[in-house]
Amino acid sequence: MRVNSWRCAELSFSKTMASDAYQSPRGTRDLFPEELIRVRYLEETARKLARAFHYHEIRTPLFEETRLFTRSLGETSDVVDKEMFTVPPRAEGGAPYSFRPEGTASAARAYVQGGCPTSAPFQKWFYLGPMFRYERPQKGRERQFTQFGVEVFGAQNPVLDAEVVDFALRFFENLGFGPELEVRVNTMGDPNDRVRWKAQLQDFFSDSLAGRCSDCQERFDRNPFRLLDCKVEKCQNLNEGVPSLRGQLAEESTAHHEEFLATLEALGHKPQDDPSIVRGLDYYTRTVFEIHYPPLGARSALCGGGRYDGLVEEVGGASTPAVGFAIGFTATEIAMAEVGLPKPETLEPFQQELQTQVYCVAVGEEDRKPIAKLASDLRAAGVMGVDLDYRNKSVKAQLKEAAKSGALAVALLGPDERAAGYVCLRNMKTREENKIPESDFLPELLNLLKE
Repeated sequence: MRVNSWRCAELSFSKTMASDAYQSPRGTRDLFPEELIRVRYLEETARKLARAFHYHEIRTPLFEETRLFTRSLGETSDVVDKEMFTVPPRAEGGAPYSFRPEGTASAARAYVQGGCPTSAPFQKWFYLGPMFRYERPQKGRERQFTQFGVEVFGAQNPVLDAEVVDFALRFFENLGFGPELEVRVNTMGDPNDRVRWKAQLQDFFSDSLAGRCSDCQERFDRNPFRLLDCKVEKCQNLNEGVPSLRGQLAEESTAHHEEFLATLEALGHKPQDDPSIVRGLDYYTRTVFEIHYPPLGARSALCGGGRYDGLVEEVGGASTPAVGFAIGFTATEIAMAEVGLPKPETLEPFQQELQTQVYCVAVGEEDRKPIAKLASDLRAAGVMGVDLDYRNKSVKAQLKEAAKSGALAVALLGPDERAAGYVCLRNMKTREENKIPESDFLPELLNLLKE
């Protein structure tokens, strides 16, 4: 297969091109066929697992009313405060729209709008698709990125929380990540637990507020929980000795967390109870978790998720428990590359789909329509990867193109073959060539391809 066949010179952005040549927007990238192999591998791994866990796909619009995200994610979250692509209203009294920065809010909105709370309250969904965040492009962060996520509505059972974590772990195990995978868990308690904790946090942070970063100072009144996951080193140091939510948990929240941990252990996992995990979005309640792979070093986090029992009510529905996770494919691709994944043999089925299987060659100009008809018939019969010449090349040049493409077989038609009712079939591996009656050509070709 030609590794660079898709990157023709006309499409490459070379230094010799005009300075005003169009380029992809900053923070986005074009995915050419060879690069899509890895993305399709991730997608197929996700879909297979979704079928195994009996989750069904949902597709929501790429943009929503902005208020859906400000209401559900929290106005103090970085996503809402700094990272949304928003289109202002174009008519007086109209609503602004934002391209979705994540998938959970849209899924909750669809759950309510679709009448699920009354008709079918228990739903297990997954989604795959592009998300958008206006952030500074850097390694692992793009302004348009693919995200795989699952959302389960209608049950508060901690066994379900454990299943969702198990699903996320299986995804990375199936990609080839080793036993070093870790699941780090915490509980965010219920709303009443957090009211009590919020007062304690504000009392603790008040003495050091002047020495903290501007983001922490801005969040202190609106959402002091966000000070816990500040990435500024001096702020992290000032968090030492911060009051724990665990001391404010009601009996129900504690029991839920303990049952969640016990179920994870029953599933064969070894969860690490980590009170520092709070996640970055405001809608989380009780269970929160992250999957880490320590061999990656400082960038060990692979995905995160948790429970959000108040979200459906926030977007206009009845109180409905829910839990889920999200995985960004960009970061996953980088993590896989750093640990030597995927193995080459894993990608072979996807690479074969790019390879030409049968190349149809016309001897003369009068043979071009018959060879196009043969190619059409082969495709209609289910033969994959059938190609032919569209640039009026000579027979010698067509055969050279067939070899260059990696074709397994060549079907050749000339005046003699057409007059006798034959098709010339060449095995490109052995160079063996036979004239096959038209009526027998398809089964003979299929046998060759199987070999």
